Amino acid sequence: MTSQGHPQARLERALATANPTLVRAAAAELPRVGLEDAFRICLVFLQGEQARYEPAAVRWLGRLALEARGLSLAEAQIAAAALGGLGGLAREGSAQALEVVLEQRGLLRAARALEALPSRDGLAQP
Repeated sequence: MTSQGHPQARLERALATANPTLVRAAAAELPRVGLEDAFRICLVFLQGEQARYEPAAVRWLGRLALEARGLSLAEAQIAAAALGGLGGLAREGSAQALEVVLEQRGLLRAARALEALPSRDGLAQP
């Protein structure tokens, strides 16, 4: 451990900056990134490195299907469609739909991260 603290604390700080480079470096220090943090990383990519967003979102969706006990097919479909819509014109509706799924699965930190997502106009362009 460095003088900068535990790797998880560094990831938290990096996520707070929304700097994709810092987030990738901090995540690489961890043996495993939790499901909620992986989702928050996806949102950082959506805002700052859109080319990395879709592959990360697909991996996260796979993890959600595997790790969220009792996830229904309908919830998985909503999550997939909402992830696809976050970068488009239907961002607000997609965020709301995904927030419901996340809350139902008890992923409250991930759901709160959606609330901080800027409007479509505030997203970086590819």
